[in-house]
Amino acid sequence: MTVVLSTPGLAAADEATNVKDATYYISLGDSLASGYQPDVDKDTDVAYTDQLYTQLKQRTPGLKHIRLGCTAETTESLIQGGKCDYPNAKSQLDAALKAMAQHPGKVAYVTVSVGANDILLNCVSPAGTLDGACLNSRSQAMAKNLAQIAGALRKAGTENTQFVGSTYQNPFLAAWLQGAPGQQAAKESATLVGAANAGIAQVYKSTGFKVADVAGAFSSDDFTTQVNVPGAGEVPANVAKICQLTWACTKKDPHPNADGHQVIAAAFAAQLAANDAPGAGESPTPGEPASPGAGESTIPSESATPAPGTGTGANSLTANGDLAETGASSSTPVLAGAGLAVAAIGAAAVYFARKRRTSEAS
Repeated sequence: MTVVLSTPGLAAADEATNVKDATYYISLGDSLASGYQPDVDKDTDVAYTDQLYTQLKQRTPGLKHIRLGCTAETTESLIQGGKCDYPNAKSQLDAALKAMAQHPGKVAYVTVSVGANDILLNCVSPAGTLDGACLNSRSQAMAKNLAQIAGALRKAGTENTQFVGSTYQNPFLAAWLQGAPGQQAAKESATLVGAANAGIAQVYKSTGFKVADVAGAFSSDDFTTQVNVPGAGEVPANVAKICQLTWACTKKDPHPNADGHQVIAAAFAAQLAANDAPGAGESPTPGEPASPGAGESTIPSESATPAPGTGTGANSLTANGDLAETGASSSTPVLAGAGLAVAAIGAAAVYFARKRRTSEAS
């Protein structure tokens, strides 16, 4: 049973489940956590959080899912609220902390995926250029907020609670298909996204979280391995995976498709080892779609049958699209030199995480 506290309201828990024996999985984040799909322009049940919950429930009987993900969420709004409504809570973080207080010692898993919107939603122009000064400013604020989020969640948990945060895939790699200028921009984007992911990972590790390597699961830095993509010819493996696992190459929308969410769920599941899990049971074996091997790959076509739960419909990038704004929704990618501006996030991440721990100890 999934307990949804975000819009449109609170879903009733399964009354047949013995509350005394129940344990909980709380998922927080942006459109990755809420399963937004551009083909239907709404959140769906193909989210990695839903797929991960199915796997976790196999080894944790009685597990319930408190699903808090909010499309368009930033680290600031996750703390302050304003994007989605939560009954008796001012924000997504507040809702999570209250749920943890309501079920002391019963929260087995907490996952978080947030931060992409903080930088790119605000600092990418309609033409696809990136404001370096804005990026530096936003990256430091993001690091501070993420440290506050992770620190508060970690403090509210117990030694039996497992916490996992994630990095992000690089949707700008889809620019590779646009010819020489796009290929150069795709390479440059790897520096940008890599630096941002390094900062995000540092925050999580500094606050006691494990890190789901979503960027690695998408082979984000593999420009060496060549894969044959029908209609595009030989392309790097990272480009092939972005085309295979997201909508970036077909709808100019960087959200993961159902297969992409399955890969993300697998990255989280890999961090939730069986010997660390509360209760008995085998570790779930995450299913992952076949990765494109050397010499073959498939780009989802516009006419392809959508995966279960995604529905069908025209693509419409709206304000609630979350990651639709983190990647360039137009065909123009981030320009050269932008990646270096994000490097400051790494130092900021550690600084703010340590500062928070010091203040809590005093």
